[in-house]
Amino acid sequence: MTFTHLGIDIPEINTETIDGKRYYVTPTGEKYPSITTVLGHFNKKAIWEWRQRVGEKEANKVSTQASRRGTKVHQMCEDFINNELDEKKFMPSDRETFNSIKNILSDNINNVRVQEATLYSDYLRVAGRVDCIADWNNRLSVIDFKTSRKLKKKEYITNYFQQGSAYCVMYEERTKTPIDQVVIVIAVDGESPQIFIEKRDNWILSTQKKIKLYGEYYDKIS
Repeated sequence: MTFTHLGIDIPEINTETIDGKRYYVTPTGEKYPSITTVLGHFNKKAIWEWRQRVGEKEANKVSTQASRRGTKVHQMCEDFINNELDEKKFMPSDRETFNSIKNILSDNINNVRVQEATLYSDYLRVAGRVDCIADWNNRLSVIDFKTSRKLKKKEYITNYFQQGSAYCVMYEERTKTPIDQVVIVIAVDGESPQIFIEKRDNWILSTQKKIKLYGEYYDKIS
């Protein structure tokens, strides 16, 4: 399988770290928080409770392993879609995880617009780096790659869909090309992959609400 790339040029924008949080600096000098940071703000309580339940040592171990594996599998997805994957560069466990979704990517993705592109929205006042924007089964989509130790329930990953809906808006602002579909591909340890396909308009209002609440919170404490 050779993926077709349409060569959409979206200029890279710089980032700054302010008070431990990542901000993207737009060409006009606006500084927008990462959509990942914004949505992660609302998961702090659940993460704290999980760390208390399993203990700091185990939590740090799991988080480190998950971060490393996620980074490697993301890189394999990017290389594969760029038609330049060398699997020998990766550990067997990473290859196994990637290979669980490899055929799904081959069968569904084509006409790639961008990968790992920085996007921002003056309307939403957030920014971020999107995994992939391409046709998924012939429909232009924001596509995000995830890894997980266990199967995910839809109600526990609403932030994935909200993040994707924000990227849809960002991409349309930058290119004038609308996207109304979000695809989440999750490689799961010892299980078949999970594919979630959602409509942007089902999630953009809740995304906007969180962005607004996040801004109000930091306005109060700054």
